[in-house]
Amino acid sequence: MAAVAVHAQPWTLQQCFDHAVQHNITAQKNRIQLDDIAEQQAQAKAALFPSLSAAMSQSVGYRPFQESISIVQNGMATATNNKVTESGSYGINASWTVWNGGINQRNIEAQRLQHDIQEQQTALTLANIEEQIAQLYVQILYTTEAAHVNEQLLATAEQQLSRGQERYRLGDLSKADLAQLEAQAASAQYDLVNSRTQVDGYKRQLKELLQLPISQDFDITAADVADERALSPVPDKATVYAAALNSRPEIRAAEMQTDASSLQLDIARRGYYPTVSLNAGIGTSHYAATGQDAWGTQLKHNLNGSVGLSVSVPIFDNRRNKTAVQRARIAQTSAALDLQERQTALSSTIENLWLSATSAQQRFLSANAAVQSQEANYELINEQFKAGLKNIVDLLQARDNLLQAQQAKLQSKYTTILNTQLLHFYEGSPMDI
Repeated sequence: MAAVAVHAQPWTLQQCFDHAVQHNITAQKNRIQLDDIAEQQAQAKAALFPSLSAAMSQSVGYRPFQESISIVQNGMATATNNKVTESGSYGINASWTVWNGGINQRNIEAQRLQHDIQEQQTALTLANIEEQIAQLYVQILYTTEAAHVNEQLLATAEQQLSRGQERYRLGDLSKADLAQLEAQAASAQYDLVNSRTQVDGYKRQLKELLQLPISQDFDITAADVADERALSPVPDKATVYAAALNSRPEIRAAEMQTDASSLQLDIARRGYYPTVSLNAGIGTSHYAATGQDAWGTQLKHNLNGSVGLSVSVPIFDNRRNKTAVQRARIAQTSAALDLQERQTALSSTIENLWLSATSAQQRFLSANAAVQSQEANYELINEQFKAGLKNIVDLLQARDNLLQAQQAKLQSKYTTILNTQLLHFYEGSPMDI
């Protein structure tokens, strides 16, 4: 029994978005960066607490040519002829930076801000992916509809060829004209194959963007898009830009980066402040010739503890603090310029989308009228050709004019829809194609 082919359920644009959010590799890498920053933030918080460490050392000495060894422990000297000695020390130490100019607290704020910046970078990555998906999705819709146009033209070309072959047999059409009809049918077949190949190519690109395996079938919901969609009002560019300044992740990330640079400047300035540390420790040791003096007794007698407070004041640090402050100021200026640059780029992007949408909409109105005119002209010339009133040159010219008008209409239609939806997207609304 033959296997039944299973066709993939067509994907909507929103399904493509949802899948990319979860599976796109670039987005996943950004989430890993978030986890890394969270770990750095946890480490910055831990710097507020004391540190505790334990240390132990053990050694054995051998002096083969020494006749006697004097061992001094607890103020008492002991002579021994044992040439092998052993010693050990054991201790637990604690250290706590009580105050270092508030740098530790500022580092926690800096890490929290870096986490927020990375979240905006992740959101920007996803926004860019959505734009790419939308562009490919619309390109698939456009080339699919163009393929349908080519199918109709191929059907018409085959009918004309069939009619031409009949007229040729009756002696009413020259062989040269028949050859042109055959060339027209072949050209229409080529155009159809080419458009279908383009559709498959764009689907492959979208499939790659979605990280789908080669074994998975993929198709989109290619429902006919009404021409009225191209006549929807184009959003005002100033309104879109104002909304984008408050919502676009690249702008918010740049604003946060200016805050982060100001915070880093504050941290650098605090490097001039004193550092106050509290230290404490407890330890013991032993040193004896092998086999002499009880190990436990020495550990007991040598047990000692200490508590200390240290203050470190930077006086001359080889310009480290001054350099850190100057570099932080440079970074602050750079962050401010980066924010201006991103605002300018956003303004240019929105204006380009608006110009493309409005000009394409005007071209669509003209192309729509041209298609209606060329369709009527082509039908008339086709009927006249059948009646022998028009020659093959007139027919082919009418077909080329119709094809150009239809392609211009489709291109302007989908360019208008795509750029209008992208303007809504920059304004903060979801895309709906």
